[in-house]
Amino acid sequence: MTAERVNPPELSPPAGFSHAVVATGSRLVFLAGQTALDADGRVVGDTLPEQFTRALANLLTALRAAGGAPADLARVTVYATDVAAYRTHARELGRVWRELAGRDYPAMAVVEVVRLWDERAMVELDGFALLP
Repeated sequence: MTAERVNPPELSPPAGFSHAVVATGSRLVFLAGQTALDADGRVVGDTLPEQFTRALANLLTALRAAGGAPADLARVTVYATDVAAYRTHARELGRVWRELAGRDYPAMAVVEVVRLWDERAMVELDGFALLP
């Protein structure tokens, strides 16, 4: 699998994402939305950074179970119930991303939603990956 990150100089420099990812490979993995659920199905974490950490870890667990690695992520969408809070914690969330997923950033979007399926959840991540 190859994933070429494309960041045209005509666009503003990306920080924590890539403008486009050109992926070539043989297996496409669709990753369901992951919140901060523990193994018993309970949302854990009282803060956005705590919940983001768990939701990203859950997404990466599903990806690894499918045979992938963080660098295989081609697209991730972050659904947040409070984008202002997400922006406030952006540096910390970026640090969490780098610690868990590295610096091979997928194409990303952050979308504010009224609420998530799990009422206590503040953030949910989904995406897809391309595996060799």
